[in-house]
Amino acid sequence: MNIASESMGACPVPEVNLFVDGQHQPAMAGGYFDRLDPSNDLLASRVACGRRDDAEHMVAIATASFPAWSATQVEERAAILLFAKTLMPKYRDRFAQCMLREIGATQEWVDFNMTVAMDAIDAAVDLAVYHLSEECPEKKPKAASQQCLSHQSKDSYILRKPAGVCLAIAPWNAPIVLGMRAIVFPLAFGNTVILKASELSSGTHVLLAELLHEAGIPNGVVGVMTNASEHSEEVITSLISNPSVRRVNFTGSTRVGRIIASIAAKYLKRCLLELGGKSPLIVLKDANLALAAKEAAYGAFLNQGQICMATDRIIVEQSIADEFIDLLTDMAAQLVAGDPRRKGVKLGPVATPSIASRLSALIEDAIDKGATLLTGASRRGQFIDATLLDHITPMMRIYSEECFGPIAGIYRVDSPEEAITVANNCEYGLAAAVFTNDLKLAETLVNQLESGICHINGATVKDDPFMPFGGQKSSGYGRFGSDACVDEFTEVRWITVNRQT
Repeated sequence: MNIASESMGACPVPEVNLFVDGQHQPAMAGGYFDRLDPSNDLLASRVACGRRDDAEHMVAIATASFPAWSATQVEERAAILLFAKTLMPKYRDRFAQCMLREIGATQEWVDFNMTVAMDAIDAAVDLAVYHLSEECPEKKPKAASQQCLSHQSKDSYILRKPAGVCLAIAPWNAPIVLGMRAIVFPLAFGNTVILKASELSSGTHVLLAELLHEAGIPNGVVGVMTNASEHSEEVITSLISNPSVRRVNFTGSTRVGRIIASIAAKYLKRCLLELGGKSPLIVLKDANLALAAKEAAYGAFLNQGQICMATDRIIVEQSIADEFIDLLTDMAAQLVAGDPRRKGVKLGPVATPSIASRLSALIEDAIDKGATLLTGASRRGQFIDATLLDHITPMMRIYSEECFGPIAGIYRVDSPEEAITVANNCEYGLAAAVFTNDLKLAETLVNQLESGICHINGATVKDDPFMPFGGQKSSGYGRFGSDACVDEFTEVRWITVNRQT
């Protein structure tokens, strides 16, 4: 990431260029767009406006780099990635400054990103080494009798190969962990990667490529494409339609995910989609209410609620609702939004003015239709205090729309069965949580919940890159992490050997 000569007070303004073939390069057609700091509306960065020609050039470089990178031993790739992990602390301050200026991130959120990103490197390395090493059970020939084949002389086994050039499209809200995840899983399996950076966090995404390049990733193996929002469709269509791009992974909104999926389907490209959510947190009458309130506040308001797993819906049994709500309201009332540069601020700004306007409209709609405002709703530009709304009903927009902001709605129910009905009455199915001391009942409810992830007596926001991460319904398909993601980044082949000659 280059530093422009123009300065903003005492702070230089970063000039973010495309990362191509191991170097920072301006877009072929020139031009930059401005990213403003959401805390103060000052210039945060100037970002190169990549277009179709840049995308095609980047694919050509990734394609030319693929044979050599895919031919390296998996252990060699693992060593480079593990070295990248050791470099993360060295980059911590630069990441923190990028995230602060680009998305208004608090230090707590930066540290969360750093920790999980390092875990993602470990998870990617472990999976690739296991599945591509000679010791993997898949690669050991099995006798014909074990495969129910008719000829005893024929051996049969599975061979995995890197897929090719992988397009990774990562969002702005958790740019380090989601950007790193999008890159290192395909990279570990021997693919070359093009990261289509978010328009809101381009500097952070380019910094990831710098780190990986310093760790020893060869030129051309990882590229980062930046572009203005008005050119996103042009760039993404060009990348996905290119015959050399064999896989797509996208993390972002369901609306954009549908567009990505339709383009990928047109060109028969396999894609992994981790999309929006509206996570329910169920509190039953025998739950530890103090714990449930603490975890609900964490899940609803961490990173201003701008997390796909955020606790949007708090579903509480009526008999303990008032007691639980008092505890939660006390916690939420302390979360007053402010500039993360100020000491003690735990709630920063939302990322854009349009997000702030949409959230204000959701709150106003709910109150107009009978919701009770318990705390929050105060808006100052892009700063919105932690907001709780009680008595949510289906006629309100907030009942079904993903908030993706510091707002949580409370839904009162009379039984665990009704809680499940309310939880599942939603197009999304990413994460969920159930709080109860009856673990047998909890397991029964977990089996009924329509979500890809569920936590018992824990927050909806939880990340473990070693586990399969993804959702059901409109929250997407495919999985990052665990054996579930291996097919996403490799081509699997069935090989037989007839030993009769």
